[in-house]
Amino acid sequence: MIVDRLIGWYLRQVSRRHLSFKPVETNSGLPAADPDRSYLLYLHVPFCVVLCPFCSFHRVRFKQERAEQYFRALEREVGLASESGFRFHEAYIGGGTPTVLPTELARLVKTLRDEHGVARVSAETNPDDLANGAEVLADVGINRLSVGVQSFDDELLRQMERLEKYGSGDQIRRRLKKSSERFETLNVDMMFNLPQQTEASLQRDLDILTGDVMAAQVSFYPLMSAPTTRKAMEKAIGRVNYGRERRLYRRIANHMLESGYKRSSAWCFSRGDSMIDEYITENEEYLGLGSGAFSYVNGTLLGSTFSINNYIRRVDGGKTGVTRRSGMKLRDQMRYHLLMNLFGGSLDLSAASARFDRSFGTSLAPELLGLSLIGAIRKTGDMLTLTESGQYLWVMIMREFFASVNDFREKMRLQISAE
Repeated sequence: MIVDRLIGWYLRQVSRRHLSFKPVETNSGLPAADPDRSYLLYLHVPFCVVLCPFCSFHRVRFKQERAEQYFRALEREVGLASESGFRFHEAYIGGGTPTVLPTELARLVKTLRDEHGVARVSAETNPDDLANGAEVLADVGINRLSVGVQSFDDELLRQMERLEKYGSGDQIRRRLKKSSERFETLNVDMMFNLPQQTEASLQRDLDILTGDVMAAQVSFYPLMSAPTTRKAMEKAIGRVNYGRERRLYRRIANHMLESGYKRSSAWCFSRGDSMIDEYITENEEYLGLGSGAFSYVNGTLLGSTFSINNYIRRVDGGKTGVTRRSGMKLRDQMRYHLLMNLFGGSLDLSAASARFDRSFGTSLAPELLGLSLIGAIRKTGDMLTLTESGQYLWVMIMREFFASVNDFREKMRLQISAE
């Protein structure tokens, strides 16, 4: 649709404006922690055995000795943040593939729980680790495990260079069934709008997830690209057709809701009381540590060095890996608050006004009016909620937001040699 393309173009301009980072001004790189609150902690582990052509996250080829050094540095960096006054109640370990070294991950999780008071831990993994170490991951105290499946279609898995390493769709299906009861929440990460994905293939994925596997939680991400991965992605799996994205999303949402799932976010569907998939919807402020991690604290976006060597050197020298910052004006902080809360489905206007100590609704009147006119939101008392049309709009918004983050990742990669 032409309207979707225009909205997408506008969102790209806005997102890129907010992701203009500058070097940090403090020695540690960290802002002041609020002593009266605890934060969500995001930890980034960039190592992967297979570098998927569609992935634009900060990731590097796995080398065991280097990864072992990295885990030790990451553990020390958490200690540095704690010494700076940060307290944590929950941790999300992403990547990359955090489970490339299960023993090191177990040590890290134990440290988080025993020394830093972390009550709940989420981690990402790939399907082969379900076969090799699901019990270990559950035993070390990981509450929520997110498995990057992407599709059960063997041809699509082959195009994404995942079939040989992570197994066939049928093998993955059996591993998910076997591991489903070991975790408080087992989330399955899927992709839609892959260039060669047919509606029949997508429907088969949906039937497997809600029928045979009975997944506790499923996250359906639209295919996203970045400058560094676009050519390789198009060569491996073809060019993305955004014209059909809305239709495919409607198929997904209708099937999941009719199968008894509820929305946890615009692209996440849960059965029962599952832990949230997107930590940013429940934790607007969070601290990100590790090479390539991002943070949002006190109205400031922070970025850590993408150079593994520089990261380890900084931590060994008593500094965190944070090297870039982008301060946001108050109105932009309100927009971010609107973005993340509505991504979770709703926003309390009275709480938002109290949060910013001024009239939130008046300050964002143009944005709220525009969303209302296009039928994306409805207002009931002080609550704003997304309509069905708004749910897809928010998928678009988050796709473009993360695409802009990917552009920033590209700039950070260019700094690696200099660092």
